[in-house]
Amino acid sequence: MKYSKRWHNWRIKLIGVGFILAFGLIGYRALSLQVLDHELFEKRAQRQYQRIVQLPRQRGTIYDRNGQELALSTAVDSVYIEPHRVEDAPGTAKALARVLSLSQRRLLAKLSKKRRFLWVKRQVSPRESETLRALKLKGVGFIKEHHRYYPNSQLGAQVIGFTGLDPKGLEGLELQYDSLILGERGFLVIEKDGKGKSLGFGDHDASVRGGSPGHSLWLTLDKNLQYIAEKELAAGVRKAQAKAGTVVVLDPATGKVLAMASQPDYNPNAFRRSRPSQWRNRAVCDAFEPGSTMKPFLVAAALSEGLVSPQQTIDCENGVYRVGGRTVHDHHRYKRLSVADIIKVSSNIGSAKIGKKLGRDRYYRYLRDFGFGVRSGIDFPGESKGLLRRPEQWFEADLANISFGQGIAVTALQLARATAAIANGGLLMEADLVEQVIDSQGAIVEKRKPRTVHRVLPEAVAHQVRDMMVRAVSEDGTGPLAQVPGFTVAGKTGTAQKVDPVTGGYSADKRVSSFVGFLPAEAPRLVILVVVDEPEGQTYGGLVAAPVFARIAEQSLRYLQVSPTEPVRQLALPEIVFDDPVPAALQHMAGARRDGVSPTMPDCVGMSSRQVLQTMERVGLNIKLKGSGRVVEQHPAAHRAIQYGSEVWVRLAPPA
Repeated sequence: MKYSKRWHNWRIKLIGVGFILAFGLIGYRALSLQVLDHELFEKRAQRQYQRIVQLPRQRGTIYDRNGQELALSTAVDSVYIEPHRVEDAPGTAKALARVLSLSQRRLLAKLSKKRRFLWVKRQVSPRESETLRALKLKGVGFIKEHHRYYPNSQLGAQVIGFTGLDPKGLEGLELQYDSLILGERGFLVIEKDGKGKSLGFGDHDASVRGGSPGHSLWLTLDKNLQYIAEKELAAGVRKAQAKAGTVVVLDPATGKVLAMASQPDYNPNAFRRSRPSQWRNRAVCDAFEPGSTMKPFLVAAALSEGLVSPQQTIDCENGVYRVGGRTVHDHHRYKRLSVADIIKVSSNIGSAKIGKKLGRDRYYRYLRDFGFGVRSGIDFPGESKGLLRRPEQWFEADLANISFGQGIAVTALQLARATAAIANGGLLMEADLVEQVIDSQGAIVEKRKPRTVHRVLPEAVAHQVRDMMVRAVSEDGTGPLAQVPGFTVAGKTGTAQKVDPVTGGYSADKRVSSFVGFLPAEAPRLVILVVVDEPEGQTYGGLVAAPVFARIAEQSLRYLQVSPTEPVRQLALPEIVFDDPVPAALQHMAGARRDGVSPTMPDCVGMSSRQVLQTMERVGLNIKLKGSGRVVEQHPAAHRAIQYGSEVWVRLAPPA
């Protein structure tokens, strides 16, 4: 009896301990679920009653150096469906197909799927969105996404590039700076019930969470200079019936790229309608044999080494010279020419003899110092380093050929940078396309200042070569058509045979025509290179590329308000072909200008930036553009007389 009572007490205690342990475990588990692991289980719960659809990230804006928008992201509607909420599948498919220009059969197949969420069409046009919203289709929803838009169409297209639907950068600076421009990703959140069915959003837009724009880029490009370069290059390529063309405009003091144009071009807003060859930035990615534009660098090297002097004469063999088993010809039968005259008349024989004095090792070293045969390191994808073989691979004939620009391949950017080194007194500068990077809050993340790579030439030698290049643009030089009224131009023409890919030798009829120069020669503001690929008929650089240089230079200096350094001869204004409809007021103003009457300010309100720029060129005014879109304000007022050269501005704004 006593034993039974003792066992009973122990059993009660054991049961009590068991209850305590059980309640302790339950309490710990409750603490774990509600406190210790709260965030983990909250996320699991959200995954059970929410569905997350990732949205494309918003890209930062790309501006020119004056803050004009070149690429931006705009909010547009994307259309989706929730098939389980659609009441009339055939009718809904028919309506969607009609408005969005899609296949009705494929839409009907989508509606029959057991999916809870399906995209119908991403980034639809405002007209499509407005029409579809008015129909109020059950189960059809809208969500705001960011679409990449290029407000200036073709302007700077090969430099800026474009994006895909993702929106990942696919070409140009959009690709180069993709990780910087892309912002934080946003999400579309869809609520689900206990059975996993979507609750839907009825007639309201979907719920978007998170997301922020990426960094913005401020380029070194000037929108107005870019427009001038592209317009004149296109006209020059058309006139020469050429295959392609390239223009590079640099600031020689800083090395900044102010304009970089390629033809043929394309519209990045509709890049799929163009060929990949049109997307390529030829100034950076294509190499060509430069021809006689290399002669100033040869002479600069020989002058630096003290091997020649500007007035030293060289026997040019009456136009025929045998070297390394090959015959070199000049276009005229020159006898003795000074080194300065060799540049002026572009003698191949004189250049070959200077190259022989210099020697292959020293010449190669100078070419590398000028930036040939190496990538510049510009912030752009796919840069070519050109072709410059090691000097031990040069034979005697190779040295002669490279002395007048054959047997070497350069990019337009390399040639423009090297010319800038002569223009600025002998310094090779870094070339950049992006000047600064700004975050979404407006703070400067990175700002790039001009950087010197190294000194190539003594300043005195650079000035000697500059003076020789000025003579090359004189009336009896090879480039008189590059002259700009009111300014001294230093430059050099080039005409090079192209290699025939079939025979492997030089083509009998295919040429690359070029002109590179800077002005004002005594205090250079611009270096401009024009390259025209495979012109028909006239092929000499002085006839094909030099006039394009002159037109770009004249308009660019006028825009930059650079005062003439010489008396200006009055020239007839060229006829301009307008791309956009132009108000009659512009025609009236241009006519008054040619009659010698002071021009009046036209009524620019409502014009596009392209029309304003065409007006600037047409009448010789410096019109400053502020903003983008259409003109909403101007100074001076319409039809007021204005003083030639005085500041005139218009303010543009996007349509309300």
